Amino acid sequence: VGRPAHACLVVEQAPRRHHIRSALFQSPGSITMKLSAALSVLCLACSASAFSPAALGGARTSSALFNNPGDFGTGPSLDYKGGTDPNDEKNYGRLRDKLQEADTERRKDREAAEARERAAEIKREERLKKIAYMNDMPDSQPAGTVDEFMFKEGVQDQLDKLDHDLVGLIPVKKRVKEIAALLVLDKMRRKLGFETAVPSLHMSFTGAPGTGKTTVAVRMGQILAKMGYSRRGHVVLATRDDLVGQYVGHTAPKTKEMIKKAMGGVLLVDEAYYLYNAANDRDYGQESIEILLNVMENNQDDLVVAVAGYKDRMDRFFSYIPGMMSRIGNHIDFPNYSADELVQIASVMARELEYDITGDAMPVFHRYIEERMKLPYFSNARTVRNAMDRARMNSAIRTFEKFAIQGENGGVCSVEDLKSIQAADFQVLLDDILNADVDKRIFA
Repeated sequence: VGRPAHACLVVEQAPRRHHIRSALFQSPGSITMKLSAALSVLCLACSASAFSPAALGGARTSSALFNNPGDFGTGPSLDYKGGTDPNDEKNYGRLRDKLQEADTERRKDREAAEARERAAEIKREERLKKIAYMNDMPDSQPAGTVDEFMFKEGVQDQLDKLDHDLVGLIPVKKRVKEIAALLVLDKMRRKLGFETAVPSLHMSFTGAPGTGKTTVAVRMGQILAKMGYSRRGHVVLATRDDLVGQYVGHTAPKTKEMIKKAMGGVLLVDEAYYLYNAANDRDYGQESIEILLNVMENNQDDLVVAVAGYKDRMDRFFSYIPGMMSRIGNHIDFPNYSADELVQIASVMARELEYDITGDAMPVFHRYIEERMKLPYFSNARTVRNAMDRARMNSAIRTFEKFAIQGENGGVCSVEDLKSIQAADFQVLLDDILNADVDKRIFA
C-alpha cells in the first residue's frame, strides 16, 4: 500500500503511450488486444492509488509494529514480566537449558542401562566359573567341621553367653541355636560354591514384660555379625513415639531416620501393635508400617527387623497387617519365669554387681516372689531387678546405721559387710506386701 502503488502507475504509463503510438503500424487485431491490456493495467493502477495516503487525505498512518523493522518481536506485550506462581523459576527456562537437561537424562539412562548390562555379564561369568569349579571339585573335598565354624566365627561364644546370662527360656534358646545352625551350614555351603541365599531373619518376640526379649535380640545381632550376615550387629530399640509423627509429612522422616540408625544391625520395635490403630483410619502409624514392610522386603540382607509385644495383642496386630506376618520367618514365644527361675535371676544379678546373698536370705526372697506374682503388673525379671535394687538400698541403710551412726567397731566396716545382702534386707520387701493395704500392695 502507499508509495509502491505510485511507482507502479508511473512505470505503466510510459508503455501505454508507446503502445498507442505504435498502434498505427500494427494490424487491427493486434491493436485491439494490446489496447485491452493497456486499459486493464490502467484500471488496476487507478484502484491502487485510491487507497494511497494521498487519496486518504494526505495523513500518513502506519502501524508502529513496522516503523522499526529491527524491533520486530520485542514489543512490551512479548516481554516476560514474571508471575505470582511460587514455582515460576522451575516452570520458566531457556530452551537451550531444557535441551541440555534432556540430553543429561538420556545420558544417565544410557549409562544405567550399560551398568545393568555389565552387572548381568559379570554375574553370568561368575556363574560359569562356579559351574566349572563345581564340576572340577572332587567329591572328597573337605568343607570343614561344624565345630570349626562355630568356634572360629565366635558363634559358640555367643551361645554360651546366652546360656550364662539368661536363666530358663529353654524354648527360646533352642530356637536361637536352630537359627545359628542354619547360618553355619549356609556358610559351609558357600565355601564349597553351592548356591546360597540369605534366609529370612526377621523375627517376632512375644511374651510378657521382663522375659528377656531385648537381651535375646542383642545376642542375635552379635551372632549375625559374627557370621557375616550383619555389618555391625548393633540393636536399635524403637517404639511408636520414635517412628510415628504428629502431623502430615512427619512420619516418613522419623521412620526413615530410625531405619538409617539400625542399618547393618537389628531394629527392635517394642510393642509394635501400637503402630496400628484400627479405630482411626487417619492414624499416621499406617504410613510407618508401609515403610517398614518395604524395607523388610528390599533390604533384608542389611537389616533385621524384630517386633515384640504381648502375644494376644501381637496376634491381633498380625491379623490387621498380614504383610508383616508373611515377612517374618522366626516367631519366638517367651514364657513367663517360674519362682525358682526368678530366684536364680536374682543370683545372676548379684554376681554381676559383686554382691553376696546369704543362705538364709534366699528363702525370704523366694517367699517375696511368690507373693508378688499374685499381684497385678508383675514383670518377671524387671520385678526381680527392682527388688534387688531395694535390697541393696536396705543393705546400705543397715550398714550405714551400724557403723556410721552406732559406731560399731570404731566405724570400720569390712569388705564382707559392703558385699552382703542378708535376710533382713529382703524381709522389708515381704512385710510391705503382707502388711500393706490391698490398694497399695502393687507398689511393694
